[in-house]
Amino acid sequence: MMPTKNVSCKICFIGEGGVGKTSLIGRYVYDVFDDKYLTTIGTKITRKELILNYPKSNVRIKMDTMIWDIMGQKAFRGLLREAYFHGAKGIIGVCNLTDKESLAALDDWIESLNQVVGKIPMVLLANKNDLKDEILLTEDEVEAMAKSLSAQFFYTSAKTGENVTKAFLTIGREMVIKQLDLPFSLES
Repeated sequence: MMPTKNVSCKICFIGEGGVGKTSLIGRYVYDVFDDKYLTTIGTKITRKELILNYPKSNVRIKMDTMIWDIMGQKAFRGLLREAYFHGAKGIIGVCNLTDKESLAALDDWIESLNQVVGKIPMVLLANKNDLKDEILLTEDEVEAMAKSLSAQFFYTSAKTGENVTKAFLTIGREMVIKQLDLPFSLES
């Protein structure tokens, strides 16, 4: 049996209001989806344990993730950013595939993040992939943004669960690699 190392990590979600941040967290943590839109007021913190196995390093990581969800409205971004980003070890950036401006808006979020914590592991989620007839963003646009951020990207759907767990496993793995300097060899 591999020895277990316990780690705590703060993951912050960034993106405009309505892109699906809260719904993605609900799908991952509770395996639920509610199509009623409720604006996040302030910040909501959710916890979930994530297990990552590294057999080549003979270690198992038990990660207590604290997932921070913030309101996406620009008016409050400056007020909350210092407290929100402080201590973050990973970022999940979310855009809405049916809203071109939501992808470009991530630049402002990244700039605010970098001012507080510098460059940390990030995953980009192109959400609402279940709305095939309404998609406005092209794969090239999403891929170009991900490349500019040195981030992996996934097409996700909080409604269907598409790639949601995979995205969390990926950011977890990236945080562990950076924090513990483990070679890449994930088996989960």
